[in-house]
Amino acid sequence: MRPKVSSSWHHNELTFGLTYAFSENFVLPLSHDEVVHGKGSLVDKMPGDRWQKLANLRALYGYMWAHPGKQLLFMGCELAQWREWNAETSLDWHLLEERDHQGVQSLVRDLNAVYRDTPAVWEDDFEPTGFRWLEPNDSGANVLAFMRIGKDETRPLVCVCNFSPLPRYGYRLGLPLGGHWREAVNTDAAHYGGSDVGNLGRVEADATPWHEQPFSAEVTLPPLATVWFAPA
Repeated sequence: MRPKVSSSWHHNELTFGLTYAFSENFVLPLSHDEVVHGKGSLVDKMPGDRWQKLANLRALYGYMWAHPGKQLLFMGCELAQWREWNAETSLDWHLLEERDHQGVQSLVRDLNAVYRDTPAVWEDDFEPTGFRWLEPNDSGANVLAFMRIGKDETRPLVCVCNFSPLPRYGYRLGLPLGGHWREAVNTDAAHYGGSDVGNLGRVEADATPWHEQPFSAEVTLPPLATVWFAPA
């Protein structure tokens, strides 16, 4: 599930999992096996400079929490710990003295809160009726978008990932409902340590069909970020 930044050749690795996601009940673990025995920590595996590494990690978490299946994050990953996990020492709690590490912890907290309060991401988690692709093929822009749907189809959640280091302005996104949509999560928000590129909290969907949906909106996609939209 690691984002392949600016590489259209790996786009299919992000979408492939949905071909069998509903054949079993899946757990999505980023477990201790990912961060021990010389593998390094999650954040340190990410490409780019420090800012890009942390942005990639936040984007990954936003994608992971919206993806069908049950999420499992190993200790220290919520702090963006730089060194790999060591059973002989404590976690690097001192990192929370730094604003960008506080931001990752805050993002995990907020993802959990929004997840809990959004039935669309867990009611039909193991049924194909609970998931719909909006844009699986835009490898050139490193963008993918999908929708999660619960038993109340008027309360979906739309997840859009921009795994490019470039912001995308005026990106048209298909939506099932018209009117106001709010940014439920933006992993590039300043209080998570991001650059604060976004949609000022909301977008307006008009009656322009797009992505096989009856409505659409022109949205701003922050760099190396995941954005969740929900009906206002």
